[in-house]
Amino acid sequence: MGWELVAGELRKKIRGEIRLNESLKNHTTWKIGGPADLLVMPAVLDDVPVLLDFAWKKGLPLRVLGNGSNILVSDRGVRGLVLKLSGKPSAIRIQGEQMTVDAGTMLPHAARKACFYGLTGLESMVGIPGTVGGALVMNAGANGHGMDRVVKSLELLHLDGTYERLTASELAFGYRTSSLQDKPLVVLRAVLQLSRGNPSWIKKEMEKNLQWRRERQPLNWPSAGSVFINPKGHAAGYLIEASGGKGLRRGGAQVSEKHANFIINLGQATARDVLCLIDEIKELVFRFCGIELKTEIRFFGEEM
Repeated sequence: MGWELVAGELRKKIRGEIRLNESLKNHTTWKIGGPADLLVMPAVLDDVPVLLDFAWKKGLPLRVLGNGSNILVSDRGVRGLVLKLSGKPSAIRIQGEQMTVDAGTMLPHAARKACFYGLTGLESMVGIPGTVGGALVMNAGANGHGMDRVVKSLELLHLDGTYERLTASELAFGYRTSSLQDKPLVVLRAVLQLSRGNPSWIKKEMEKNLQWRRERQPLNWPSAGSVFINPKGHAAGYLIEASGGKGLRRGGAQVSEKHANFIINLGQATARDVLCLIDEIKELVFRFCGIELKTEIRFFGEEM
């Protein structure tokens, strides 16, 4: 079955946008990446099981994309279906000190909603340009606070349509990792356990976090955030700078002069440019101090 026929069938089943041969550089914060055979952006979460059932029965490969804020998409793109959950209206429900939030909800939006209701726990997440679902998979965080501190439970679908509800203790959270990583599944929604707080104080904390990012991170350039995981007892950015990596450039990609753990897109960067820089940085740091840096970003699509 050709992708045009697949798109035609899906348009009869799915509310939302379905795009053929869509460039994923328009759907990642790095502004890098080749085309997806078919990009599906459901307008409502209820259509996700319909999409999974269709793909499973047709034997079509499917990958899940949030806001594309922590990934490097191959220049060759992604074969099969790509399900994008961010960018659509999403439900947030407050009951007491618990927030139930759809996976496609942007973290800054969830943090501001929590502040509005006088709930603390998400203020450190206000500057993270990712979705709740993606943040849970990666255990994203800032300033020592990760998603593992606030998640109570989540709901997910395996690609065969099997529904599962997991509690926080079942997610095996670690530093920038969880048991959900690299698994064929779709996070649907999560219950976050927050605490009562003063809205004025929460707002001030959010502003402090945003100001900290503005001062230390290259927010004026496309990037994927921190490229490398901080090794135990060390800051990856410091090691990169100390080893001479700050400012290195390959093609349209450059190690940021503002924060060496960021690789920025100067305008025409390719995934290959970024990979060359990553390999060079790893070698520089290893020669400098014997530490082997590991990437925090995930690789998405065809072999690079």
